[in-house]
Amino acid sequence: MHVSAAPARIERMPRLSPAAARRIALAAQGFGAPQPDVVNLGHLRRTMRRLAVVQLDSVNVFSRSHYLPFFSRLGAYDRGLLDRLTAHAPGRRKPELLEYWAHEASILSPEAYAQFGWRKRLVREQAWGSIRRFPSEHPEALASIRAQIADRGPLRSSELGYERAPREQREMWDWHLGKTGAEYLFWAGEVAAARRINFERHYDLVERVAPPELLVERPAADSHLELVRLAARALGVASEPDLRDYFRMSRAETASAIAALVGRGELEPVEVSGWRDPAYLHAEARRPRRIEASTLLTPFDNLVWFRPRTERLFGFHYRLEIYTPAEQRVHGYYVLPFLLGDELVARVDVKSDRRAGVLRAHRVGIEHGADPARVMAELEAAMERTAAWLGLGAVELPGTGPVLLGPR
Repeated sequence: MHVSAAPARIERMPRLSPAAARRIALAAQGFGAPQPDVVNLGHLRRTMRRLAVVQLDSVNVFSRSHYLPFFSRLGAYDRGLLDRLTAHAPGRRKPELLEYWAHEASILSPEAYAQFGWRKRLVREQAWGSIRRFPSEHPEALASIRAQIADRGPLRSSELGYERAPREQREMWDWHLGKTGAEYLFWAGEVAAARRINFERHYDLVERVAPPELLVERPAADSHLELVRLAARALGVASEPDLRDYFRMSRAETASAIAALVGRGELEPVEVSGWRDPAYLHAEARRPRRIEASTLLTPFDNLVWFRPRTERLFGFHYRLEIYTPAEQRVHGYYVLPFLLGDELVARVDVKSDRRAGVLRAHRVGIEHGADPARVMAELEAAMERTAAWLGLGAVELPGTGPVLLGPR
């Protein structure tokens, strides 16, 4: 007698609600944990290891951006401690956190920095125009810059003997030959940023700045795998575009690494309600039922830097309007998202008036559905904490009150 086989059981992919995905993402980024009474170097190191990369940005209307992710997660700390981790003290110590082009210009954990040999090798393919062309267009200048840094480094680009163009000929970034050549060597991994003073890089030979174990040549595929592993841990739950964006990798590089990590059980495919793309849950991701947070975020915070993910997680449409003409701006010049609990509930256009000692909010926009009274009370307290950390003695909120934003 023939017995038909039992139908194969169809395994359903685990499903996460948007709220659960949001809390997982926040926990992975270091939000919701109790903040230490006193922040020390160990706290900064652990936060950097969690994030793997922190973006740099030159705008200083509020604060240098890279200081903020640590404050948002840990609370007030001595910014000199972070400077200590990122600066080379010749004869005494090498920086623990190094700069490179990762998610834009960034500081990196040692684990992440060690994985970028493949990008350094591709400088003549991936660097942008003037940097990529520099060896062929200015070979003598490149040789001179390389020799000067070797002989006299660390050096600022202004110390390399090349003058700026006349004002009417300057481009946006005002890069003379010395700066462009130094940036070529930086991208190629021949030099590193030994330190920054007034946000200006001081270039030195990479072997004098970076520990030798971080300069070991690694196969590109191995590094792609490790970078996606670091991104997945930092994001908690993420789509392929999220993982790809974290270190600005290609789709093919990211997809191959994801497949390998799924095969090893480090990532689990999941569905998140409302997400168009498949998602991947990190095997060690925490699943908190609640997140307690009340903090301002830099526009370049890892939590919000990939705007499509920000909109997916929080329903928060966010664009930086620095380069938008003033009359066309919707929310302001330098607008910080305000995180309360597990939601982005407001956006604040801020400026540190250092001469007057005041942290000014030019405009506050409260997101649709948020409780204005609660948001303003929490926001004022958060701004007072932020002002104290920045050494400002007062907070000034807009006299007209907040703007209540409508539904999108």
